[in-house]
Parts: sequence; structure tokens; C-alpha cells
Amino acid sequence: MFDHFLMFFQNMGFWELEWGSLAMIAIACLLMYLAIAKDFEPLLLLPIGLGAFLTNLPGNGLLDIPFGDQIGGLYYYISKGIELEIFPPLIFLGVGAMTDFGPLLSNPKTFLLGAAAQFGVFAALLFAVILGFNLNEAAAIGIIGGADGPTAIFLTLKLAPHLLGPIAVAAYSYMALVPLIQPPIMRWLTTEKERQVVMESQRTVSKKIKIIFPIVVAAFGILLVPPAAPLLAMLMGGNLLRESGVVERLSKMAQNELINIVTFFLGTCVGLTMQADNFLTLETIKIILLGVFAFGLSTIGGLLLGKLMYKISGGKINPLIGSAGVSAVPMAARVSHNVGQEYNPNNYLLMHAMGPNVAGVIGTAIAAGVLIAILG
Repeated sequence: MFDHFLMFFQNMGFWELEWGSLAMIAIACLLMYLAIAKDFEPLLLLPIGLGAFLTNLPGNGLLDIPFGDQIGGLYYYISKGIELEIFPPLIFLGVGAMTDFGPLLSNPKTFLLGAAAQFGVFAALLFAVILGFNLNEAAAIGIIGGADGPTAIFLTLKLAPHLLGPIAVAAYSYMALVPLIQPPIMRWLTTEKERQVVMESQRTVSKKIKIIFPIVVAAFGILLVPPAAPLLAMLMGGNLLRESGVVERLSKMAQNELINIVTFFLGTCVGLTMQADNFLTLETIKIILLGVFAFGLSTIGGLLLGKLMYKISGGKINPLIGSAGVSAVPMAARVSHNVGQEYNPNNYLLMHAMGPNVAGVIGTAIAAGVLIAILG
């Protein structure tokens, strides 16, 4: 009996805790604190923080590989949803079902803002090459600038799967920290007069156009960039469920149960990659820094084009909506709206910002497809 107790005592995970694990547990607790106490995108940060916390508890067995008659750990199987490229497209299905493309169709010029916000993707790619990453790795790092976690995971699995952990964490972290990162850049690049611009009410878009739009974009996008097919097919398929008006049950399923379940599993899977031995490295630090650089430049690209459109339109377009050209839906649009209201309480930019915001989702998916087509 004593031998059994001794074995139980010796097998406790406490004895395997190292400084690296403790450091990562502290980081995980910080992420969960930001999610719970500060309400920083809890749907993203809380699952990621939970996964990071669990994976750094020694002996947890969650990722154990099956051997002989012994089954693998729970998350060994769940993580196949990432490895087999299932979770990212399913997230896009839910996003498509939740997204109203009306603001984009009402003001098609905002397509350009979504395209301009991809500037950071390609600028960060070049800097990553300068810092010693190969082209495939640099492309995977650059896509962080699109602020789209599922797309970043999808591209990284194709081009640099060994970097999945830090790239996924960087992409989702910066998505969650949009309210902290973007406002200082917005205030730096725009004048108070520009921030106070009240945009005209949007025109109404017919149901017929809303139904035709996802079909046309899916066809054109997939024919133009075939590697982006899984993302575009799910995004536009989800939107067609929404706009058709005849499959409300399927639309609600994609908007609620499906995307909620997949978001939790995807987030915890991302967090579980944050193991101390492969996360606390110089390479990871470079990726994290390049990620915020890419995201910052994407925000700048959208704002600069917004300022140009402000000039060309005679002051009718508020350049703040340019920052929403990144793919963080609807976080970036909310930030544009909130900053605008700080300087003009009667300014309602949310729906105007949703145009470039959803354009950014399409733009980032196409940018990922182009990089896969060239480098994959």
C-alpha cells in the first residue's frame, strides 16, 4: 500500500514545474484576466488563456499521442480540427452567416479601404525576410497584419506549420487588442476636423443584390485564387444562408451553436500550443513583434487611403473608417465608431465602418490565397 502512495506522490506534476512553465502560466493568467476583468474580447482571449494555462501544467496528457492500445489525449483528437484545416473554414461559415454585406454594397468604394489595409501583410513579409525568415515563414508572419485568426491559421498550415503556435497566438491576441492598438494610431494620423466628419446615411440595398453578391464573389474569388476556396466558399455560403431567408434554422445554427463551439475549441487548441519549451524563444519574440508591426501598418494603410478619400470627396468621408479595413469583425468597426464619437457625440460611424471591415475579411482571404498560390 505504501508503495502505491509513494508512486502517486512521485507522479504529481508539482515536481516537474520549471521556471518556463511558471512564466507561461503567468502569461496565461494575464490573458484570462484581460478577458474577464477588462472585457478584452473574452470570446478569444479566455479560451486561449485557458489552453495556455492547461498546457503548461506538467503531466496533463491532453496532447498525448496514441501508442499501441493506449488512446491519445483529448486535445490530440480535437486539435485535428486545426491540422486538417476544418476549424478555420467553419469559423468563416459562422462569420458569413452573421455578416450583413449591406454597408459594403451601399458604398462600394469601401472595398478599396479593405484592400489598402492589406499593406501591412506584405510590408511585414519583407521585414521578416530581412530578419532571417524564409519566404514561406515570412508570408505566414505577414498575414497577421490582416487581423484574421482563422486565415492566419489556414495560411500557416499550408506554408509554415512549425510556426503555427506563435503565429496563431499573435493573430488572435492582436485581434483581441484592437481597442488598445488602433486608437493611438487613428489619433496620430487624423486631424480633429477629420474625426468629426458625419457621413451621409447609407442607401438601402435590395434583397436581390444581397443574394446575388455572395454567389458572384464566391465564383469570381475562387476562379481568381483557387487556394482561397475553402475560406471564400464558407464565408459566402454562410452569407447566402442568411440572405436567402428560407433556411433560418441553418442560418441561426451557423451564427450561434456552430461558431460558438468551434471558437472555443479553436481558441483552446491555439492556447495549448503555447508550451514553454517551444514558445519562450527568440524566434517567437520576433514573430510577436513582427505581428504588431504588420497589424499597425495595415491600420495605417487603411487610414491613409481614408484620408485620401476624405480629400477627394470634399470632406464627406470620415477617414477613421479606414482603420476598419482590417479583418477583425466587428471589433475594428466598433473602434472606428467609438473614436469618432469621442470627438462628435452625434457621429454614428458603425455601419459605415462595417463596409471596409467586411471588405477586409474578403481581402485577407484573397491575400492568403495569393500567397499560397505563389509559395505553396
